[in-house]
Amino acid sequence: MHYPKPNELGQPSHVVVPPAVVGTPIQFSAAGQWTTGLCSCFNDCNSCCLTLWCPCVSFGRIAHMTDRGLTSCCGSASLCCFLCLCVGFHWIYTCIYRRNLRMLYNLPESPCCDCCVEYCCTCCSLCQMYRELQNRGFNMSLGFHQNLERLGQATQATMQPPQVPSGMYM
Repeated sequence: MHYPKPNELGQPSHVVVPPAVVGTPIQFSAAGQWTTGLCSCFNDCNSCCLTLWCPCVSFGRIAHMTDRGLTSCCGSASLCCFLCLCVGFHWIYTCIYRRNLRMLYNLPESPCCDCCVEYCCTCCSLCQMYRELQNRGFNMSLGFHQNLERLGQATQATMQPPQVPSGMYM
């Protein structure tokens, strides 16, 4: 896959990052830094519980967002589940998406190489990737295309000229 050069925010120039849901703070990090650590699972208990009890669903959402909607959440989750239960090599599949996410946001390969992180700490890694996408403004339960629609609505609302009350003249 070819990835374009990052812009000044550390994101490829063609990537549109939707705004956060009202009330959800966005933690922007410096270009090239993760917004949370690998072992910061309890910073977001919802994603932690989802990943602990349904890691394939968490991974499916990550894959769907990272691939910008080109792969389905259900398809990625099913393949991850199959690889985990039947073959035991799901960590190779999740490693690919950790690398894709890192390349997308110009993130460092830390604390060690992606394959080692996925092999030793798959749940922690999935939690970190899930939080990273949330902290960059994605509502993970909506899906990629709905996040883009939400971005379009937010952009249209901010692009409207201010209303001038009828009693005021210029």
